[in-house]
This record gives sequence, structure tokens and C-alpha cells, in this order.
Amino acid sequence: MTYEYQLRLLPQQAACEQTIKEYVSREKGVDFRTITAVRILKRSIDARQRTVYVNLKVRVYINETPEDDEYEPTVYRDVSQAQDVVVVGAGPGGLFAALRLIELGLRPIVIERGKDVHERKKDIAAITKTQKVDAESNYCFGEGGAGAYSDGKLYTRSKKRGDTRKILNVLCQHGASTTILADAHPHIGTDKLPRVIENMRGTIIRCGGEVHFCTKMTALITEGDSVAGILSIDLTTGTEREFRGPVILATGHSARDVYRYLHTAGIEMEPKALAVGVRLEHPAELIDRIQYHSPHGRGRWLPAAEYSFVTQVSGRGVYSFCMCPGGFVIPAATGPGQIVVNGMSPSNRGSQWSNSGMVVEVRPEDSGGAPDDALCMMAFQERIEHDCWQQGNMRQTAPAQRMADFIRSRLSYDLPRSSYAPGLISSPLHFWLPQAVVRRLQQAFETFGRMSRGFLTNDAVLVAAETRTSAPVRILRNPVSLQHIRLSGLFPCGEGAGYAGGIVSAAVDGERCADAVQTYISTHTL
Repeated sequence: MTYEYQLRLLPQQAACEQTIKEYVSREKGVDFRTITAVRILKRSIDARQRTVYVNLKVRVYINETPEDDEYEPTVYRDVSQAQDVVVVGAGPGGLFAALRLIELGLRPIVIERGKDVHERKKDIAAITKTQKVDAESNYCFGEGGAGAYSDGKLYTRSKKRGDTRKILNVLCQHGASTTILADAHPHIGTDKLPRVIENMRGTIIRCGGEVHFCTKMTALITEGDSVAGILSIDLTTGTEREFRGPVILATGHSARDVYRYLHTAGIEMEPKALAVGVRLEHPAELIDRIQYHSPHGRGRWLPAAEYSFVTQVSGRGVYSFCMCPGGFVIPAATGPGQIVVNGMSPSNRGSQWSNSGMVVEVRPEDSGGAPDDALCMMAFQERIEHDCWQQGNMRQTAPAQRMADFIRSRLSYDLPRSSYAPGLISSPLHFWLPQAVVRRLQQAFETFGRMSRGFLTNDAVLVAAETRTSAPVRILRNPVSLQHIRLSGLFPCGEGAGYAGGIVSAAVDGERCADAVQTYISTHTL
């Protein structure tokens, strides 16, 4: 026999199964001796009041053994003799598209310009040591995409386009902790996610699919108004090769050479609004004290505190983005002559710092270019990133400014300690960042400081620049068939195509594109 209860517990009561059992027995009148197990179905923290509570939805097993699997596994079959489908990109969009293709009885051939998840880690570590970025293997390019080494947060508001629960189940099936099925803001952690990604690759190969690393798409193969495959080059040997089949294009939001190729080839795209700004880093202890309303911070029972801010300034949204409690600021450039920052957290969220992107909405008409130029927003990103690189002494040393000094338009003569490993250099961000962004950030920080006492402080530092919040373009596709509006057999996918934002929404879009490919194949002779 099982019962489900909604519980509201103090953090120490919610800390382990034993204390939850004791609470259920006492408050629900259940004989403690008959409770064989408690499974947490949903968990969230309510820190709106002085007393912090943990809200739980639990399933209580009475004289009954719980089922073995806490997740719903997906069956993957042998597709070694099936129809080929080319998947360009091994980020979440591409990987989940490939796994879904296998479910549907199709054979994915995954093409990834970067390295596998373990080799990629060496190139990421080298950024700090050498102050140089490998243009094909970095925090954005390589197996797992931009999310693999920049956090692994799984929270999404995009729940209408597909089954987000299915995505979490697949991650659990490949090694993620089942806590992600219960947590309100699920998170795997940058230290755990690579193993999950490697296991997903193992499933693809075991079922007869292919995964090619250091292999870069150079062109689409078109036959009339259809795409029949891709041309590629092996970046290690220089060997050129064709891969034939319908194409799921899931290259991520930073593949600017792909955008330029598509634009030159006359493949219809449009500029897309995005957000740019800075990484704002506080001491984690300070954020814990503010969010948990306690001079003692999070104490023993609570995780590193999160926050979320949003406001409107002069007709544009200003908001926190990709908040990383107990995390690090990382160098996320994808080539020479640019500085880009992002954030990540390990699974324990245990660093001394907490950071988030603090960004301002920018629309094509704000870019300084022709609003009808498909690449105007990309050019806007590039200008800011190049300015950052120059301010950083043409290294990966990031320009930075204390938070209160930025508000007062005053240079910081020293900077606090930071998690950003390549190092910071004091710079007047208020002077050289786009003034429309600066003014809105300054006003927003004052608003956020009033909303959360202690948040606006010179103990916090702004690190420039956060520019890769989303793709700068949208590759136009039919909303029903998910194919490009003119070229059949081409399925623009995920964040890089402008149809997702984050791991889970990109994964959902990857599955949708795989479904669309199956429909296409069933109605066309290839």
C-alpha cells in the first residue's frame, strides 16, 4: 500500500529518510513500524519568510517494497541496418535527437567538430595556463556542447513543446542522480555531467550509430530544393568526406562559421533578440545570508542559495541569467581575439562564490547594424567580445569592476578575489560597454539592491562580458514539419537554430526534430 503526502518541513527534518518517516508517522498517524520506504517525488525550498521550509511531495510505502527503478527507462534497439540520418553537433539537441532516432528505428551519424568529453577537458584547462583558446575545442565546442562544462542546470520554463520529464528520465538512465526528477531546479553538476554524456555516446554506438569527433561540416549537399547530406573535413587528417541522409543541424549558439556559411549560401535566417551584460560574482556566504534571512547563512541543512531578479528599464528587460550558487566564472570564448564569460557549478555547489549573468535584452534595432541583416546581432556580440579582449590586455584576463563602483561610474582601484581562473584586470566597464546596456544595468542594480538588502555591494564584482546567452540568429523552419522553410530534408534544431535555450529545451527540440525526420522519411523516397 502506498500514500502520497504534501509535507512542509524544516530543513533539518527534510535532511534524511529517517526524519521524514518520523514526521509522517507523527503528523499523519501512520505506524512508524509499517513504513518500509519513503520516496521523494518533488522537492523545493521556500525561503520567502524568515523561517525557511522545504516543501516535499512524498510517496510512503506501507508494508511494501518500492519498485527498483526510480525512473522510466527507454528501450534502444539495434539500428545498424537502418536508414541513415546525419546529426550535426553533439550538444544536448544533437545527442537527444540521435537517441530518439534510435528509438524510432533510424540510424544516427553524429558529426562533432570538437573532441570527446574527456579530451576536451584538457583543452579547457589549457585556457588558463596558456591564455589561448582552441577554436575547435573549448567551453562551447565539443561533445556535450556548451552545457557539458558550464554547469548542467536542467531547469526550464519551456514545457509546452515536449516531454521534459522524458529528458530527465533519459539522463537518469545514463547515470545522472535520480534527485533531478524531484528537485524544483534540477542540476547535475559540471563534475558529473561528462560521465552521463559519455554513456549517451555509448548507447548510440552500441545500437549501431556512429559518432565522429574532430569532424567539421563544411557544406550541405543539396539536390534541387532538398538537402541530401553534408560535406565534412576531418580536422586531424584533413580528409574530406560525405555523409548522406536527412540533416538535423544542431550546431549550438556559437558556431559563427556555420552561420556565415548559411548566410552566404542563401539559406534563410533572421536576426534574433538576445541579452548581453556581465557575470556578477558575490561571496557565496553573502548570498546565503541574504536569501536565507540569517546571519549564519545556509547552515548545515540548506544548499547554496539561489536568486532570481528581473525588471524593466527603458523598455528592455534586465534580469539574472544562469545563476550558479557555489560556482565559478569561466572563460567561454570560442576563438582568438575575444573574451566571453559564463558560469558553472560542481554538483556540490561548494565554492566560495556565487555568480549569475546580469543581462539586458537587446533587439536587432539596438545592434547598430541594419535590423534586416541576418548577422547584425552576431556582429554586435563580436564587437563587445573584441573590446573585452583589448581591455584584457589581449589575453583571457577579463576586464572587471566592483559592483558599487560600476553604479557610480567609478574605476575600481582594486578587485576582490574571484573564481575566474585566468585572472581579472580592473577596467571602467561603465565607460566602454554599450551605453544602452550600461545605463540599464546601473538602474537595475539599484532596483535589485532595494529588493534584496545587501545585494548591491562593492564586495561583488562584475566580469565582462556575458554575450552568449542565446543564438544571435534564427534559422527559419516550418512550424509543423520543422524543416527549413525552403529546403526539405534540413531540420534546424535546438539553441543554435534559435528554437531553444538551455539543456532541457534543446534536448526536447532534438527529440521533436527526430520525430519530424521519421515523418519525412516515411513520405519521401531517399
